[in-house]
Amino acid sequence: MAYNLQPLITILEGILDPDQPRWVVDENNPQLQSLLHKATSLQQLLDKSSFTKLDNQIRKVAHQAEDIIESHMVDHMLSGSECVRFTLSTPDLQQVILDLDSLMEQAEKLVEMEDKKMPRELDSAMEQVKLVDMDDKNMPSSSSSSSKSAVVVGIDEDLTQLKDRLTRMEKKLEIVPIVGMGGVGKTTLARKLYEDPLIVDHFAYRAWTTVSQDYNMRQILKSLLRCKTGNECDEHTDELKVMLHKNLYGRKYLIVLDDIWNTIFWDEMRMYFPDNNNGSRIVITTRESDVANYADSSRSQHQVQLLSESESWNLLHQHVFGEEECPLVLQEIGRKIAKDCGGLPLAISVIGGLLSKMERSEDVWRKIGDNVIAEIAESNRQCYSILSLSYNHLPNHLKPCFLYMGAFPEDFEIKGSRLVLLWVAEGFVKSNGEKSLEEEAEDWLKSLVERNLFMVREYKYGKPKSYSMHDMLRDLCIRKCDEDKFLYVNNGPRVTFSNPRRVSFDTSNGNDSVKGSTESVSLTRSVILICIGSKRSEFPYGAFSTSRLLRALDFTDMWFSEFPTEIFEFVNLRFLGVGCSSNIPRGISRLWNLQTLISDCNFDVPCELWQLSELRNLKVFGIKLLKDEEMNYSVMKKLQMISAYVVKDATYLDGFLESIPNIKRLKICYQLQVASMVIDLSHLHKLEILSCSDWRNISPTKHYLYCHFKVIFPCNIKKLYLFSCGLHLEVLRSLRSTLHKLEVLKLNQCTFISEEKTCEEEENTSEEEWKLAEEDVFCSLQFLYLEVLMFVRWIADETNFPRLRHLRVYGCNLEEIPSGIGEIPTLQLIELIECRKSAVASAKRIVEEQSENGNYDLKLRITNKIIWF
Repeated sequence: MAYNLQPLITILEGILDPDQPRWVVDENNPQLQSLLHKATSLQQLLDKSSFTKLDNQIRKVAHQAEDIIESHMVDHMLSGSECVRFTLSTPDLQQVILDLDSLMEQAEKLVEMEDKKMPRELDSAMEQVKLVDMDDKNMPSSSSSSSKSAVVVGIDEDLTQLKDRLTRMEKKLEIVPIVGMGGVGKTTLARKLYEDPLIVDHFAYRAWTTVSQDYNMRQILKSLLRCKTGNECDEHTDELKVMLHKNLYGRKYLIVLDDIWNTIFWDEMRMYFPDNNNGSRIVITTRESDVANYADSSRSQHQVQLLSESESWNLLHQHVFGEEECPLVLQEIGRKIAKDCGGLPLAISVIGGLLSKMERSEDVWRKIGDNVIAEIAESNRQCYSILSLSYNHLPNHLKPCFLYMGAFPEDFEIKGSRLVLLWVAEGFVKSNGEKSLEEEAEDWLKSLVERNLFMVREYKYGKPKSYSMHDMLRDLCIRKCDEDKFLYVNNGPRVTFSNPRRVSFDTSNGNDSVKGSTESVSLTRSVILICIGSKRSEFPYGAFSTSRLLRALDFTDMWFSEFPTEIFEFVNLRFLGVGCSSNIPRGISRLWNLQTLISDCNFDVPCELWQLSELRNLKVFGIKLLKDEEMNYSVMKKLQMISAYVVKDATYLDGFLESIPNIKRLKICYQLQVASMVIDLSHLHKLEILSCSDWRNISPTKHYLYCHFKVIFPCNIKKLYLFSCGLHLEVLRSLRSTLHKLEVLKLNQCTFISEEKTCEEEENTSEEEWKLAEEDVFCSLQFLYLEVLMFVRWIADETNFPRLRHLRVYGCNLEEIPSGIGEIPTLQLIELIECRKSAVASAKRIVEEQSENGNYDLKLRITNKIIWF
């Protein structure tokens, strides 16, 4: 990979930031500025071109610079000084600057040489590219290809859907994108579609060409024209484009553009495909969802899915045995091998080819089955190369983000929020000024999904929540990590690395490997410990005592009996995730650079938090609020997310809320000491996600509360979660008039309190009602979740929730779902869990009526059919 200098740039920008309070940069300011300028310039050059020959040198110089600067920072921070004059040894940094100068010169020369050689080399390379051109005259016969390479399973439904799209009555030219990860079978599916007799008869003119990453436009045009004329055309590129347009004009054509990687190609070609208003179609295959969307955003993409377990076994069986029966003794291990391929046809085909040449014995098959992914990689370099194309095509800034997934075990499901915060802590992410670092990183995560490199494992409120990586891609990831010295993954009983930049331990089977890691980690920046299953463990004291420069310490999956105070020595930390049974003792304020703190702990000295000026994300069990003068609040300008209980006394909220003016996500459980209270959040203009609970005694026999509080909401909230709150109905009315951007509303164990009744009167009320007037319109609401509410009647219709997509009712005493809810045009799902029979019956009626009226999109999901009433 082209080495990413962004972590070094991030460090330098942090030191030179005029608003940072820690460092006074004196006579070395020009030297540091020069280093920043040269690193930035080289990074910009690397973003445009890849210089694999220089990778090792660039990595060495960048690491040397980081080590010099951060060692100096840590020395001063451990000295106890609050504000430090930043002075470095000039010869050390000067040599780094000279080395960067030399690398810049070499890189610029390589760019110049590439520019001169590009046309000649590209023409030569493209002549060797296998372009598959098929028409009625020169289509390859079935005998010319291996029978095994033609084996396909699990695509019948795909073919049916795609044939319908190609042959339906729509006259306008339509783009049909086929999208999926490398090796999933996009080209195979497109070829079957192209050769289908129905398609052959339907189109007067068909042409196929493979584009690939480094495409040659002239060769592609010649290939498309050859499908029509059967002859070679030697005209220049512009003339060939005109010829293509003339040949397609007025004809009903099908063009297949296989393996498109970028939008530039589409921009150049689009105008030469005329819309003859006769049902012509263009099929494109791509790994990049954004390319498909760019070609035609108005149409849905056809996503090629991974094979099921049964389909995987069927495909493997056909590759190995053909029409023969599989011996009974091999069926169990054979099915396991097929399953371990993760549904990827490419992997199954490769392992099938290997097994077909080997002895059909249980011992031989079990040896291969012990490590299927490694066997595939060893037996077929082409498979590895095909998957590597996706990595090689990544923009430079996404490559370290992709490689970071290698830190997690096979099939590990990681929350996107955790991954994003680790990327930020590592210094990978650079904001363009319009978005925060976390928002930028979320866009990068989305891009990796769109490129079919990450898989979404779980959704929440319609948006991705957790992710994983296909085993084949993870194997590629681990190999690249090793090649680029990016990350060391340790799964064995002993550690065999020497000063890796990042190290990951899977301690699911014990943490002996961690205890043995005391050597050669003095320059390590990140340690990630994964523990699947039981979380409880003992902190490996002394294991990382020499790792003074750590930026990320992720023990999120672990649980310790006491908070490990050794962590307070890692003053360079940006990310800390740790759980323990005890409180966090005094000392957390030593972690000057801390950006993210995730811990299931409370604080012995909560006021120390407000000394962490770099803190951006805070997720802890509790914060005990004291009087303002005791807390000594300072304004936390960078703090964007808080998830915490505010315990003991919430009457001191004002100072707390005033100290977090830029908060975007706030989750707080209040413990109020008064019967009612006003909580003013109106000054939190950036707040988008709010979750608040009233943490007080709940009636042991009833689900509602004795007291209530009033919240003054800011206007930009998109997601609102209210738990155990006594809500006056006018509060709910104020939501629709104030929160015009509200997309998600979740009410859990809340009580509806009418204006006329007191809390004591509500306690004796057996029934509740939520009545929405005509003017009560939640104009942007898409998700409405009503959970464990005691209201019996709900009066509402389609005008109250014009954009609702998902209604979830869980454990409520509701008699029926309002019939008008079914008339909401955007509604896709009504979900009922543990509801009354009458409510279930009303929901069934709604869905049946909609189906009778032609609305087949509305679905009903009934789970945990435990009827309380």
